[in-house]
Amino acid sequence: MVHHTMKISSSSAASASSRRSHIAGVVVKVAAAAILGTLASCAVPPAPMPLPDAPPAAPAAGPVIERQGARWVAVDWLALPGWFDDTLAGAWPALQRSCERPAPGWGALCAQALAATPVDDAAARHWLMQRLQPYRVEAADGSADGLITGYYEPLVEARRTPGGAFRVPLHAPPADLATRRPYWTRQQLDTLPAAQAALRGREIAYVADPLDALVLQIQGSGRLRVTEPDGRVQTVRLAFAGHNDQPYRSVGRWLIDQGQLPAEQASWPAIKAWAQRHPQRVNEMLWANPRVVFFREEPLPDPAVGPRGAQGVPLTPGRSIAVDPRSIPYGTPVWLDTTEPLASTPLRRLVVAQDTGSAIVGAVRADFFWGWDGDAEAQAGRMKQPLRMWVLWPRDAPR
Repeated sequence: MVHHTMKISSSSAASASSRRSHIAGVVVKVAAAAILGTLASCAVPPAPMPLPDAPPAAPAAGPVIERQGARWVAVDWLALPGWFDDTLAGAWPALQRSCERPAPGWGALCAQALAATPVDDAAARHWLMQRLQPYRVEAADGSADGLITGYYEPLVEARRTPGGAFRVPLHAPPADLATRRPYWTRQQLDTLPAAQAALRGREIAYVADPLDALVLQIQGSGRLRVTEPDGRVQTVRLAFAGHNDQPYRSVGRWLIDQGQLPAEQASWPAIKAWAQRHPQRVNEMLWANPRVVFFREEPLPDPAVGPRGAQGVPLTPGRSIAVDPRSIPYGTPVWLDTTEPLASTPLRRLVVAQDTGSAIVGAVRADFFWGWDGDAEAQAGRMKQPLRMWVLWPRDAPR
């Protein structure tokens, strides 16, 4: 997915897909059972990992690794806050999915990870500590403090034909998208006859609220519960298929600059509430973001499988993040040290870098994927927390 974090901040390096856009810039306090994903399939059923008799000793620190805009500083395992408290077996499905497209240097380890499943958290921890080295992620200036935001996969009611409240179209890419760069802006597509003509016949479905269309574009993908003309209802996925090559502008930032919302209150729920109070200004707000995302429709045979991130593998709620791939390669396990949105509860867990986004720039910067169920929208829309992070890298892999 390529997303713009709908967070309400601008995309600074200190400040979660690939083709996607996000909301709070549209990237868990979910119980361990809720974040388990399906395991990667293998020709031979994976053998369980034996429980180690005792945890291995922490490996010795290695050298500093320089990456574009980032430094990785080798540390001891004890430097990872909460490392011995996470339900690490819950992260295994996300790791196995990344191992379907292993990063350079991960081939041998990924073959092992796909062939075995830990019997419990202790076995998963043993496996990781025996094979990987933790590195603290820092910016080029040595700062280890950064920002984490959140994203999710929206579920929106839709109709195949316009009628009643359902009059806001979602479009497939226009036929002439590649011939005009940049393409028409959002305002031009809404108002100019020539621009509107290019979209005619490209409608996938219609939603009732223009903010629902915006959130799908910011997140870069989503699910539609579509009522067909014959009355059948089916749920399909909208996947990112392109954009108009215009810059992304945060509507939250526009509201702050207009004096409509204080910066500390500019969350996605607050934006929606503002739009309900000021319906006559909704288009003005929407047109402040000239970028438009186009979609393709995909079947959704298994609702438990997430959208594909920039790595090309399905995202796992609570275990996938979007990163700046110049600083952290796709498929890298990452240890997070942050807090829950609107709470002081620590959020310390193992995740996997599987996505990116236009607002996800810098070394210590991540977008946390909350999923699609329950309070995913609320959590993603409010998440804007301080962050520290560590990468786990094979000891013998190229750096």
